[in-house]
Amino acid sequence: MARKQKKSKIFVLDTNVLLHDYQCIYNFQDNDIVIPIVVLEELDRFKKGNDIINFHAREFTRELDKLAGDKLFSEGIELGEDLGKLFIETGKPFSDLVSESFPEKTPDHRILAIADHVKQKNPGKQVSLITKDINLRMKAKSLGIRAEDYETDKVANIDDLYRDIMTLENLDNEQISSLYHSPDGMPVNSFPIEAEPFAHQYFILKSTKSSALGHYDPATKMINRVEKQQAYGIEPRNAEQTFSIDALTRDDIQLVSLTGKAGTGKTLLALAAALHQRRSFKQIFLARPIVPLANRDLGYLPGDVNEKIEPYMQPLFDNLSVIKHKFNQQSKEYQKIEEMLKEEKLVITPLAYIRGRSLSNIFFIVDEAQNLTPHEVKTIITRAGEGTKMVFTGDIEQIDSPYLDSQSNGLTYLSDKMRGQSIFAHVNLVKGERSYLAELASKLL
Repeated sequence: MARKQKKSKIFVLDTNVLLHDYQCIYNFQDNDIVIPIVVLEELDRFKKGNDIINFHAREFTRELDKLAGDKLFSEGIELGEDLGKLFIETGKPFSDLVSESFPEKTPDHRILAIADHVKQKNPGKQVSLITKDINLRMKAKSLGIRAEDYETDKVANIDDLYRDIMTLENLDNEQISSLYHSPDGMPVNSFPIEAEPFAHQYFILKSTKSSALGHYDPATKMINRVEKQQAYGIEPRNAEQTFSIDALTRDDIQLVSLTGKAGTGKTLLALAAALHQRRSFKQIFLARPIVPLANRDLGYLPGDVNEKIEPYMQPLFDNLSVIKHKFNQQSKEYQKIEEMLKEEKLVITPLAYIRGRSLSNIFFIVDEAQNLTPHEVKTIITRAGEGTKMVFTGDIEQIDSPYLDSQSNGLTYLSDKMRGQSIFAHVNLVKGERSYLAELASKLL
């Protein structure tokens, strides 16, 4: 049976798209895909290493090899039923326009030259360069080449992340009173809520005389009261922090995401809750991805590997120090932290160093998760064993990776896709609690 000639578009893929999602070639429907040969050259630079981005480079190369077999890319490789063909386009001479605009033959400019060639070669089809590099998109558009971001795993409306906590005002005083005196909670239809809440949604309930904090239990379909509780010396200072500790300490919640700007207490609360529940877990892992500043690799930094990573891990040790200094140095709580660090029951480490380790019965905190791709978050979560609780924290408005934004990062993706699942809870923290100075700077600067 002849293959339908329905394709109307050709997508030219940049390296960062393949590193972001190594299975992206299957997400372009029946349109053809062109991978510039310079992209394969760039992937070679990423194949060695223990970080997830290196894993993605290796996996894509393996996938490409499996697809090709003994076929030639110049003739196009079928990607599957109802999908297009995959081509590898070899290097092409710079057109006069490209040459005059970009005399240096950098990898980006070589990709532009190939995209320009594909466009001229296929006048009847729409050719688009797909890249997560904003500046490369601007360069392409300057040359008259369509350029788009990779949209497949982008969250359409991130405003929903800020509306997870519902405030119910003007309630009867009796409703609040009944909630206080009902250990098992009250039926959700006791409150003026139009649609059924999603699993583990939190509520601020107010009447003219009193208020209460509530939580929706998806198993019982009841709203129960959330009581303010201390976690290893850390006392919640606002409703969102109270909700966070509640989610972090509930046995029926295995996955938590905490979002919020700097100083709202995300990492501190997660670590305090982990220490509070230390007897229930074999180990506590506190990890974060290393995103070198100014796109400089760690190899540029002086010292051995521990000295190189120390600046990136220091914020995590700072949070631990805050908790330790809630206690006297001779107290059993202070000594317990020291003992756990010494015996590696509490491990603070770069995220890449966790690869290959067993994640069973672990309280696993991933800090700065907004710097992870959706695929990286998925890779981490799918390695969770029995008895493991995972917590992802971060500020989706402060992203250090040049190829992620507030809609496409792993933390946003996780919070959006997992909403409503019976083992997941999300809390967005709003109020900064470090100091008035930090709060003012966060708002104004």
